[in-house]
Amino acid sequence: MNDQDKSDAAVEQELDGVPEHMIAGDEADSAAAELNKLAAELESARQDILYAQAEVQNVRRRMEKEAVDARAYAATNFARDILSVSDNLSRALDAISAELREDDKFKGLVVGLEATGRELDSVFSKHGITRIAAMGLPLDPNQHQAMVEIPSADAAPGTIVAEMQAGYMIKDRLLRPAMVGVAKAAD
Repeated sequence: MNDQDKSDAAVEQELDGVPEHMIAGDEADSAAAELNKLAAELESARQDILYAQAEVQNVRRRMEKEAVDARAYAATNFARDILSVSDNLSRALDAISAELREDDKFKGLVVGLEATGRELDSVFSKHGITRIAAMGLPLDPNQHQAMVEIPSADAAPGTIVAEMQAGYMIKDRLLRPAMVGVAKAAD
């Protein structure tokens, strides 16, 4: 039964029990028109309610997704700040010469700095912060930032041959691009 049949059935039901002499031509048409108008308004109100319910459901889903994202990526700014600490620690460890590493006076300091570096890497891993692979890979502008082109006969053009600064991801988002040197054809 379609909506028009339902409306006609509703009109007939409303008119049941009303004496025939009271339903005379124009009055019957007027009553039927009024009932049809009311039925249309009722259907319009039903549609409005359905649209409102759908909108509320969409807003609820959007808010739930935003809450999940907020929990997952809340530490992004803090992680970016800590990356500079990690970079400085790595530079300090790289600056220690082999003879100082072997010197008994500095051995404890070096071991402590290396342990701190491992602990920092462990904390990064625990919070979904991972280092972006770069060396020997083709340049990916979504993860790497090319800083220089380096002439190279050994590597294909567009291949990363130097890493100036490590890049990192937090879960599936870029935290910081890797700053790299890219091979170009030798002159």
